[in-house]
Amino acid sequence: MVSLSPSPTPLLSLCLLSFLALCIPQSSSAVTKIGLGYRLISIENGADGSLVGTLQVKQSNNIYGPDIPLLRFYAKHESENRLRVHITDAKKQRWEVPYDLLPRDQPPPLKQSIALSRSSEEKKKKNNKKYLRSVSEYSGSELVLTYTSDPFSFAVKRKSNGDTLFNSSSDESDPFGPLVFKDQYLEISTKLPKDASLYGLGENSQPHGIKLYPNDPYTLYTTDISAINVNADLYGSHPVYMDLRNEGGKAYAHGVLLMNSNGMDVVYTGTSLTYKVIGGVLDFYFFAGPSPLNVVDQYTSLIGRPAPMPYWAFGFHQCRWGYHNLSVIEDVVENYQKAKIPLDVIWTDDDHMDGKKDFTLNPVNYPRPKLLEFLERIHSIGMKYVVIVDPGIAVNTSYGVYQRGMANDVFIKHDGDPFLGQVWPGAVHFPDFLNPKTVSWWADEIRRFHELVPVDGLWIDMNEVSNFCSGKCTIPEGRICPNGTGPGWICCLDCKNITNTKWDDPPYKINASGIVAPVGYKTIATSAVHYNGVLEYDAHSLYGFSQSIATHKGLQGIEGKRPFILSRSTYVGSGKYVAHWTGDNQGTWENLRYSISTMLNFGIFGIPMVGADICGFYPQPTEELCNRWIEVGAFYPFSRDHANYYSPRQELYQWESVAESARNALGMRYKLLPYLYTLSYEAHVSGAPIARPLFFSFPSFTESYGLSTQFLLGSSVMVSPVVEQGQTQVKALFPPGTWYNLFDMAHGVVSKDGSYVTLDAPLHVVNVHLYENAIVPMQQGGMVSKDARATPFSLIVTFPAGAKQGEAKGNLFLDDDELPEMKIASGSSTYIDFHATVKDGNVRVWSEVEEGKFALDKGWVIDSINVLGLSGSKVVMGMAMSHVNVSTTEQNLYGQGDGGESKAVMVGMNGLNIPVGNNFDISWKME
Repeated sequence: MVSLSPSPTPLLSLCLLSFLALCIPQSSSAVTKIGLGYRLISIENGADGSLVGTLQVKQSNNIYGPDIPLLRFYAKHESENRLRVHITDAKKQRWEVPYDLLPRDQPPPLKQSIALSRSSEEKKKKNNKKYLRSVSEYSGSELVLTYTSDPFSFAVKRKSNGDTLFNSSSDESDPFGPLVFKDQYLEISTKLPKDASLYGLGENSQPHGIKLYPNDPYTLYTTDISAINVNADLYGSHPVYMDLRNEGGKAYAHGVLLMNSNGMDVVYTGTSLTYKVIGGVLDFYFFAGPSPLNVVDQYTSLIGRPAPMPYWAFGFHQCRWGYHNLSVIEDVVENYQKAKIPLDVIWTDDDHMDGKKDFTLNPVNYPRPKLLEFLERIHSIGMKYVVIVDPGIAVNTSYGVYQRGMANDVFIKHDGDPFLGQVWPGAVHFPDFLNPKTVSWWADEIRRFHELVPVDGLWIDMNEVSNFCSGKCTIPEGRICPNGTGPGWICCLDCKNITNTKWDDPPYKINASGIVAPVGYKTIATSAVHYNGVLEYDAHSLYGFSQSIATHKGLQGIEGKRPFILSRSTYVGSGKYVAHWTGDNQGTWENLRYSISTMLNFGIFGIPMVGADICGFYPQPTEELCNRWIEVGAFYPFSRDHANYYSPRQELYQWESVAESARNALGMRYKLLPYLYTLSYEAHVSGAPIARPLFFSFPSFTESYGLSTQFLLGSSVMVSPVVEQGQTQVKALFPPGTWYNLFDMAHGVVSKDGSYVTLDAPLHVVNVHLYENAIVPMQQGGMVSKDARATPFSLIVTFPAGAKQGEAKGNLFLDDDELPEMKIASGSSTYIDFHATVKDGNVRVWSEVEEGKFALDKGWVIDSINVLGLSGSKVVMGMAMSHVNVSTTEQNLYGQGDGGESKAVMVGMNGLNIPVGNNFDISWKME
């Protein structure tokens, strides 16, 4: 829930009233050349195989503050496909993303590099020629670093084809200058080819689609403004991008991460990209790819693999801010059951709380005895319950959570006292999750609450961190705050602007909130102090990330179960701990389209469990929009309907037409749960996104590079939804190959070279297609994932239409989803590789099982196999399969690109009763 401003304009008005002196417009998209850069004065090989050098500023100036005179340059090939370039002050330790928060290798201590520089200077006198070379090279397995001495610049090249991936050099014709490194302003740029397609740099709502769009603003600074605001810094900070290029018909992708938590503007012109950062260090990681999947694999191997999710998390979720009492959520569950719409999880926003205070229950509206009875009922059928927790802890001397927090000294400080802000309960302090004591206190509060209410997961919201006030505040005397009569998000504390520090008023103003708002606007003052003297100025964008880690530790410590946590604010590495939703969106067609791009971006960010509020958070969606939104949202990795307190009710059963669309789309989702869960296992071991842009599977197909209204689940299932009002058809792009309609496998599309096809899509129909050469495991569905998981399996095997030869593959991961770890292990999980071939009419389908005991103990069986795309009309099977029911169905496939239709045959077999945990091998002849 939260920020309800429909656009930045009201925010700007408040900003102008409260912070007039600071709200000076500044064109953050303009690039002004600052200074002459640095020169390399020494360079040596480090003991760890790295390069360590010293840079000296060429000419000082005071634009945005004085230059740091000496820099330490460090470069290392950390793996075959990852290169690191780290630039910092040579003499003084600077802020970096804490290494205990996000574990990674540390560069050598500064004192060693300074000593190395001194010895280098001595060697330089003896052998000056070494230092006169203008360009030098540092080569690894896949990437090559070259650097120029004066002015200093570096470039990263791909070894295999010589392609330049990053180039920080500048000349007079470039719109950017050389390296700038000041205390509160860092600038570095890279040249880009015109045909590069860039993705990432979020979190923001991108109106032009998934590809970065030249001259759109990309500001990274975690902010509580709603996702309806386009081209603005939203809840998360992810300073990483993927660059996809097509050279001679072959695709090459690479990734670039700037590991920096300070606020920044990133200026993308189409042929260059410039970082303008207000602190920290330049700590770049380059990932060689060369495929998009390789890039995400390499990226998540550094930042942390995505968290394992419980099976039920892939069911459908229902939430609303405004379920005022227990009887309402009881009715919601009952109405979903009556409407025969699947539902796994019921959520409450702050409605269950006592006075909106964390870890409490409202004794009147959510009396504990009745709530426990309700939870026992829904738990008995496999349903789950998740509640919200905000970081702001109410200042209330009778409130145990506050008392224990004060006793343990866990709050962020300002001028020596706990910083005071305002959120939903009124005056609050904010826990400092960089403090180990806070992490222990938080875990204890989670434990205490779980003993009160056995919730199944936690939803951590408002953690950018959001504050309804700005500046230094005090609790007003003689005035109730909040008074309960007006909107709860209006500041009612007595507050004064804080402008007297360089942290609250930095020399360079990033485009915060899309309006160049002060960096402390509606959040914690940036001069506030965390544990060990860390400034909020530096750590601001890490707040949600640090809370995610603490919450994960707390939940896992209760029963040793796999945690489920949904976080609004995220940073690099958050996916290791949490899922994410895209925040406060609007019930509009534009926001439906934005949700797809944002979802796909988060897969690239290493947070694959992601979705948007289905039907929109506010205001009321139209009936038609809600129909179309559930047809998209049923295929989000995280699928939840969520609405605002002030919006009319929009549960999927509120309209019969929406209920019908939900039964259809969610019915397919629940059949696909084994496939989705296997994708979550792949995400956990390799970072592979669950929902992906089409170019992940078809990187050489340039038509797909900007496609933002279709997506893949895994490598083979393509969703092509209606995302425009009044449409009963959808123009869908089909990459080359055969695509089978998953709802009606007798139909599909044969796309010869890749082309657009107009598909029928009446109101209750969503087009979902399965690609050739795949094997997808499915089950029979159900009203709750626990029941769906107990039904027999079926395998869908796809070959190219009428293929004389072909090979298909798929896999299936099954485990005890309550265990913290998600891995192949004896007795607690089973992994199966499925294979199929066709050659000259001979068809074979078989499996290779790892650790079959878990599946055998569960009694799971494969009841049916459907093989699509075969030629011939008669099936000849061996005697051993005489008990099996075999059918053949003619497939009519629209032949796009070669004129006319293609014919093929689907062979169906049922009654197989094959134990999932045993290897099987079936073959037959097509005549």
